[in-house]
Amino acid sequence: MSEKKRKIFTGAQKAKVALEAVKGMKTINEIAQEHGVHPNQVSQWKKELLENAGSLFEGKRGPKPANTASDPDRLYAKIGQLNMELDWLKKKSGISL
Repeated sequence: MSEKKRKIFTGAQKAKVALEAVKGMKTINEIAQEHGVHPNQVSQWKKELLENAGSLFEGKRGPKPANTASDPDRLYAKIGQLNMELDWLKKKSGISL
């Protein structure tokens, strides 16, 4: 007996299927057949979309704050890189300070 592999759908594919179900232009069975998904899965994605749609617009506007925990590490790495470049330039030019 051969085993079928599960299809793995991306978030974009799930959203597309769920949006089609929300629109109501086709039945759940038609959408499921068209995309090769079980009708229960289409209903579940539709329900999840409707439940979580409001959270898409709850976030604050503007740029997201920078991660302050990684800033010191990134800055120390940059300082080290610049020091190495400066030493290399000093050696190449013959300047000693």
